[in-house]
Amino acid sequence: MYRILICDDEKDIVAALKIYLEAEGYETVVAYNGREALEIADREELHLALLDIMMPEMDGITTMVRLREKSNLPVILLTAKSEGVDKVLGLNVGADDYITKPFSPMELLARVKSQLRRYFQLGSNMAKEEQSVCTVGGVTLNDKTKAVSVDGEPVSLTPTEYEILKLLMQHPGEVFSPREIYRCVWNNAPYGAESTVAVHIRHLREKIEIDPAEPRYLKVVWAQGYKMEGEK
Repeated sequence: MYRILICDDEKDIVAALKIYLEAEGYETVVAYNGREALEIADREELHLALLDIMMPEMDGITTMVRLREKSNLPVILLTAKSEGVDKVLGLNVGADDYITKPFSPMELLARVKSQLRRYFQLGSNMAKEEQSVCTVGGVTLNDKTKAVSVDGEPVSLTPTEYEILKLLMQHPGEVFSPREIYRCVWNNAPYGAESTVAVHIRHLREKIEIDPAEPRYLKVVWAQGYKMEGEK
């Protein structure tokens, strides 16, 4: 059973989220500010976190940064329509997805299932170790151990960054549009795909490239999309 942390200072929203998630068989734990969320994370095994951005004592983005110091569990931000800048900031510092209030139960559950499936299930049916390993130039990805290294040095990625990199590395030289990447990685209709994917690509470059402005591996093909290729 997956255990999901719900953190929002609006108790009505927390109560509604508990009902939706528990009706689908998930176990939930709740917090009403970021500090409570971190205390829970220290003592509980969690599999996904839903964090409101605007909260007292500690906001959702700060909470997520603190969580990321110890765990790479999937994080979905709960945002208001007016918090566009915060959405981008949240993606930049490690969020895997966001959902805008008010949201439908079906959309929420679809995003939760998508994140859990990617994090815990994709790639689990690999039969051999060698099938799990992709290498493009100096970048190596082992899908069995979920480890990524660049020139032999380990790199820490969020679950979403990992899945984008895996998609591109499994098809070296092939160009994927932002909509295709979003559809494959998020497993949802590609609404707002361009900006969301661009943020994650930028963050990936900061982690795997010596000079993100002059990437060796993760290339943009203007007006078409992104591709992964070895250094020339």
